Amino acid sequence: MMAASYSFIALKTIWIKECTRFLRIWIQTLVPPAITMTLYFIIFGSIVGERIGDMSGRPYMEFIVPGLIMMSIITNSYSNVASSFFSAKFQRNIEEMLVAPVSTPVIIAGYVGGGLARALIVAVIVTVVSFAFVENVSINHAGILVLTVILTSTLFSLAGLINAVYAKTFDDISIVPTFVLTPLTYLGGVFFSISLLPGVWQTVAQANPILYMVNAFRYGFLGVSDVNVGVALGVIVAFNIGFFLTAYTLLQRGVGIRS
Repeated sequence: MMAASYSFIALKTIWIKECTRFLRIWIQTLVPPAITMTLYFIIFGSIVGERIGDMSGRPYMEFIVPGLIMMSIITNSYSNVASSFFSAKFQRNIEEMLVAPVSTPVIIAGYVGGGLARALIVAVIVTVVSFAFVENVSINHAGILVLTVILTSTLFSLAGLINAVYAKTFDDISIVPTFVLTPLTYLGGVFFSISLLPGVWQTVAQANPILYMVNAFRYGFLGVSDVNVGVALGVIVAFNIGFFLTAYTLLQRGVGIRS
């Protein structure tokens, strides 16, 4: 009972520290996503969307709203944990946590909780921004919507932590977002339905894990999806388990931390 109480205090402390960190610099963490998504809505929605027409039976502007929200969730949950954990490692603060009577799952949960909090706040901001461009933003399956947000932000928070463990300089933090996340996100059905692709490229597209996250989220909003929603959620859960076990193993072994 006492151990559980200590673990809760440690978890709350790490989570509050992480939330305070990104809220203190809100101009750098919360404002840029709103500006970026506004530009996406103007360029891809208002200008390009008028020429495209409907997509999957929905106005194009309405179609891309879930994808843009999911894009902001992915990038912010990832960058929050990657930068924060690497900063702690760089300043040698993480070593204090590793030698303290705090379990590895609690450390992981604290950092992931910070990434989740930032992702949720940014998702709300982007959703509010979308109201200025889309008249009807409806929610068809709220449960799936919330579950997808939590699972996706958790997944990329874990991915950011893993990246930070291996990173040796601050420049290493930007490698994965630039060369992996950005291409996968743009090819993950944010701006288009994979039903428009030729058969062989549809098969290739289904190897992109972000496709399942975007479509599960779009199903929660609009009730339409290019993939089976059950399969999509299964894929996200499987990646979460794999990334958590990887992060746990790395911290337990002190990879990239202990000399």
